Parts: sequence; structure tokens; C-alpha cells
Amino acid sequence: MDPDGSEQDPETKKYSSVCVGREEDIKKSERMTAVVHDREVVIFYHRGEYHAMDIRCYHSGGPLHLGEIEEFDGRPCIVCPWHKYKITLATGEGLYQSINPKDPSAKPKWCSKGIKQRIHTVTVDNGNIYVTLSNEPFKCDSDFYATGVFKVIQSSS
Repeated sequence: MDPDGSEQDPETKKYSSVCVGREEDIKKSERMTAVVHDREVVIFYHRGEYHAMDIRCYHSGGPLHLGEIEEFDGRPCIVCPWHKYKITLATGEGLYQSINPKDPSAKPKWCSKGIKQRIHTVTVDNGNIYVTLSNEPFKCDSDFYATGVFKVIQSSS
């Protein structure tokens, strides 16, 4: 919260990188959680790449750090443990399967709901993992659970 009590949009702030841990630790556990500028995030290490996103699922606030990583349509996704929503690690897109009801022989195909989960930047410097919060100029569904009254970690101010 800002001192005046209003909630500031993520896209209007410029965030600095925050060190969240050591590279060797996340490589062992393959995931870690952190609070970066009062925002809870989860950082994944999967197939040699780092990914960070809001910790609460865009759909219903489920704990993504407890989900399993699975591949759908060739894209690694975190599967929310509450309702099995699939979110791509790289882009934050929500995926679902669809068929053409007019074609009874059609096979289901994976489709995108668009970007639903806010993705953050991960960098490695001298064995330290840094997260920089996204300031992309759009509202993300996951912002609902990462800001305001639904935010799990409240500011001390």
C-alpha cells in the first residue's frame, strides 16, 4: 500500500532486483518462494531455466509452489494443486483443451486463454538468484491475489 492508502498498479512502479537466494539451493529443490517488494513469488528451476511468477494461482488463489510441473503441448506448465489449472512457466498463459463440437472425430487440442499469471524476471549473478518484478503495462488475473485485500503478506506500514 502507498502511504496515502491507495493501491498502486504494478505497471506504474519501477522495481529493483532483489536477491532471493543462492543458485545451488534452488537447483537442489527445483523451486523456492520469496517476498519481493511485498509481493509473494515462486521461482522454479526446470530443465536448466529459471522462471518466476506470482505464487497464487490466477483462478482461485491456489498455492502454485505446491503444484507439479508437467508438459502440455510441448510447453512446461505448473499445474495448480487446487483445480488443476495449467499455467505455462515461460509466459503465464492459461492452457485448456478444446474440441470442435461439430466434428465428432476431432481430437482435443490445447488452446490459450491468454496471459493470466504475472511472470517476473530471474537473473543469476555470481551464484545469486535475483528477481525483478514485472512492470508490464497490463492487468493480469493473478494481480487480484497478489495485491490489495487478498494479498497474503501484508505490508508493515
